[in-house]
Amino acid sequence: MLKDIRSLDSKELHDVVAAMGEKPFRAKQLEDWVWSKSAGSFEEMTSLSKTFREKLAEKFSLKRIELSEQQISRDGTVKCAFKVDTVKTGDLNIIEGVLIPTKSRTTACISSQVGCSLACDFCATGRLKLMKNLTAAEMYDQVEMIATIARERERSNLSNIVYMGMGEPLLNYKHVLESVKRICGTPGLGMSPRRITISTAGIAKAIKRLGDDEVRFNLALSLHAANDKKRSEIMAINDSNNLESLAEALIYFHEKTGSRVTFEYIIFRDFNDCIEDAQELAVFCKNVPCKINIIEYNPIDDGRFKQADPAKVDAFKDFLEERNLIVNVRRSRGKDIDAACGQLANKNASGKDSLRKS
Repeated sequence: MLKDIRSLDSKELHDVVAAMGEKPFRAKQLEDWVWSKSAGSFEEMTSLSKTFREKLAEKFSLKRIELSEQQISRDGTVKCAFKVDTVKTGDLNIIEGVLIPTKSRTTACISSQVGCSLACDFCATGRLKLMKNLTAAEMYDQVEMIATIARERERSNLSNIVYMGMGEPLLNYKHVLESVKRICGTPGLGMSPRRITISTAGIAKAIKRLGDDEVRFNLALSLHAANDKKRSEIMAINDSNNLESLAEALIYFHEKTGSRVTFEYIIFRDFNDCIEDAQELAVFCKNVPCKINIIEYNPIDDGRFKQADPAKVDAFKDFLEERNLIVNVRRSRGKDIDAACGQLANKNASGKDSLRKS
């Protein structure tokens, strides 16, 4: 099997070009074709000689993920099905990404894995097996393709990118950071890292590693409960990464990066929606400068959890704001096409593991 040319960094690419007897400036041209121009084959690289292109095709592959289908929500949200190569791991080859347009921003939500290993009770993706870590190029492709849809549909460039789709980004650490580098780089998409948010269910060692790497993107922690008993009930990862270890890691991350952390808190009816829960959250928030996103729950098939009563959500928010915490209530978009938070699972309204074409 030929090596994917997009797995090479800039230095490796320059070394390959030199070994082929080409002049150094050809490496810059090649890198520009591969990333900024999103070429789908070597044949498209018309500024390179035919002989050079033939040499490249003999030694390397260049294969992008395929945008196979789309669903359009009533609110304008677009859910995209992407086909990826999972030959080594099985025949499940669909990941999902979402374009979320609002008046103030245009966001791409992308996946970092095919499936997920964490099995959080409230998340549809967690019911899938982990099939594969996505490569940096496969994550880059999601952003590039969703950006194209945003320009065509919304006449807008992407303003934000969130790694909040399928999978746990910090369990695919190396490739996720490589993808951010390419998305922010030139050649690349030239996005500011401050426009990118990586969301984690809470891997303490990896959060500390982000601090050591002094990353410049934003970090969000899917918290959902601020006591260990409740959090472990819905998130098995808490058994090995409890709140004490996460608090320590977040403090370290903030000391290294100076970045404010976002706590994501899906609020469930009669589970984590009372004032006592808000009090526990307020105490946990004292660990590190933060803001809180209270997220309404988006139902999945089993019906175990339900949306919290709006009055209780308001009371929860008011309690936190009275303690001078920054709080936003996030109303989910794309629920009618299973594109909202926690709903991504390769499934359309009919329950089949594929998406209908828009």
